[in-house]
Amino acid sequence: MTPIKTLAIGATLLGSTAMPAFAESHATEMHVIMCGDEVFPADQVVIDEFVATHDGVTVNLESVPWSNCQDKSLTLAAAGDPPSLAYMGSRTLRQLATNDLIVPVTFTQEQMDAFQPGVLKTVTYDGQQWGLPHAFSTKALYLNCDLIEAAGATCEAPATWDDMMALAQQVVDNTDAAGIGVAGKDFDNTMHQFLNYLYSNGGQVIADDGSVALDSPETRETLEFYASLVSVAQEGVLEWERDAMVDLFNDGQIAMYINGPWGWGRHNEEINQMVVPVPAGPSGVSGTLLITDSIVVFNGSGHEDLALELASAMTSGQAQYELDNSWGLTPILQYEKLGFSDLFYEADPAHWANFISSIPTGGPEPLITDYRSLQAVFVNMIQGAILEEDSIDNLVSIAAEELADAL
Repeated sequence: MTPIKTLAIGATLLGSTAMPAFAESHATEMHVIMCGDEVFPADQVVIDEFVATHDGVTVNLESVPWSNCQDKSLTLAAAGDPPSLAYMGSRTLRQLATNDLIVPVTFTQEQMDAFQPGVLKTVTYDGQQWGLPHAFSTKALYLNCDLIEAAGATCEAPATWDDMMALAQQVVDNTDAAGIGVAGKDFDNTMHQFLNYLYSNGGQVIADDGSVALDSPETRETLEFYASLVSVAQEGVLEWERDAMVDLFNDGQIAMYINGPWGWGRHNEEINQMVVPVPAGPSGVSGTLLITDSIVVFNGSGHEDLALELASAMTSGQAQYELDNSWGLTPILQYEKLGFSDLFYEADPAHWANFISSIPTGGPEPLITDYRSLQAVFVNMIQGAILEEDSIDNLVSIAAEELADAL
């Protein structure tokens, strides 16, 4: 990888209460919260360099498990003791922004053009960006070719939902495995799995004008299809979430499931696997859910400018590339536009095309004021369809009404 030109994908503060940047002689401790079980090595390098070049600045770096990280950041900020910045799910940005807990940011046109299409939508609320995107994921369909061929089928990409259902049924009829892994647990990635199908069927959750667009024929088609997958899925769908599908896939218990690019490396080496785009629904083309995690700068630390400088360094072209490459993430930037060569995703273009080509037709994880309400709306709708508690039509109508109330 040779950077010809490195564009700093940073931002500037807008209309904040930020204090002027501290003089290097001023002793400043920055509190940085990183959601996750560990700090990305690429981030640690940037933070160490930042401290080394800013006299008097120290960084209290805290890694907090995802299960309570976002709640901790919100609680500290609401109590008047905000972290300087935090790496967290972009889904929280609307709630943080609405409560004036974070600082709005802006990007130059050149910086915006460098992002993959749709990335900035994941951090935009009311026409304003509220975070610096730092990790990006898209999804594709993984196939266990040995299972599929044992069922008498050809291991190739199912182009449509009907093709995928037929393939899954053939696996069920001719092997001891389930055709596909389906998430139905009360968990956020049950919503995420559903949205991969919705965005592959031309559906929307929030329209460009900010209104709720969930109450649509596309959503009804998607919900009906998702519920129908239970007939060819693993037993006890309501007890499973997406990450557990990896074990089912490795154990040869499911022939297909949807996951991100990191899934390839988590599968057993002996599995003859293939990755293909998410099949298209009857009303759409192959798409994907676009999810980002972002670095946000909190109001009230007294050194917002300094925090933004660090956030910008962590998300610069060079540092961001190292993160994407080392963690096998979907590239968040179009690095070729920044003059980079020998790109990691160009080494295996056929593989990475499954995660990159669907970006323009994908849709963002919706931003609402209470992101937990968003999860509840979708899980209730999905589980209601699986359990046949109500009609598809009513379930979608109710979900759309609840979503509108949660905005």
